Amino acid sequence: MTLANAAYLGIERFSSDRNKENWSNATENDKAALIRAVYKQVLGNQYIMASERLEGPESLFKRGYLSVREFVRQVAKSGLYRAKFFENCNPYRFIELNFKHLLGRAPQNKAEMLHHFTILQERGYDAEIDSYIDSAEYQDRFGEEEVPYLHGFGYSKGQQGLQFGYMLQLARGVGASVRGDLLKTQSRLNPAVHAEKPLPVVSPNTKGSTFRAVPADGVTRQGVGAGEEGRVFRVEIAGFNNYRLHKRSNRVRFIPFNKLLQYQQQIHREGGRVVSLTPVN
Repeated sequence: MTLANAAYLGIERFSSDRNKENWSNATENDKAALIRAVYKQVLGNQYIMASERLEGPESLFKRGYLSVREFVRQVAKSGLYRAKFFENCNPYRFIELNFKHLLGRAPQNKAEMLHHFTILQERGYDAEIDSYIDSAEYQDRFGEEEVPYLHGFGYSKGQQGLQFGYMLQLARGVGASVRGDLLKTQSRLNPAVHAEKPLPVVSPNTKGSTFRAVPADGVTRQGVGAGEEGRVFRVEIAGFNNYRLHKRSNRVRFIPFNKLLQYQQQIHREGGRVVSLTPVN
């Protein structure tokens, strides 16, 4: 099923990454396309120079000695992958990228993160990579001959609702695995995952819409009471008309439930746009 707002959220490009499988009568061009698809998925869509390609594993795959799954393992255990995502990254960043690259989703909760952190600390790098590729989840979804793909945007069996927001955080930008990432080598998800807290869903297409967490008791809160049902919402606005500075800017406001409609009308009058609406209590 296609997500209705996929284009708005910047994830429609991932729909073509599915259904890339190896088969016994594949041509040389077919196998070359599969190799490119594996590099793209496992290395986070980063550009690979000719000198960085894994000629040995590529040759074994083309000759039928490696399945797609084993070729994925070779790429993930290579010095290339280690240099890009392990040696200079926070361990939690490395783990969340392993989830994205090898299982096609984000970690779901604190228990998953701690489980893989323990594997990495006690058994090392290779065991951490094997724990994804040898898992029942990998086998059930991708098997031996299908290239892994990002699927965490849709709900599936065993997947928690938090997954959607977490996956968006990991898939920002075409080459969002470290290169082009504002947070670079730092974990995007660790605080939220450990607290099992949802993350706001914000379109990357909104010009200049980069928000940071704001304390719930910040000076931007408006209104005294929380209104109906005692609820307050965190509203992120892009393109807000700042008359004092004669430019448009981003803002965060905390609005009681019973004033949401009134405030939304004010935003539209001033040329702004609501990009995220999140309950804070």
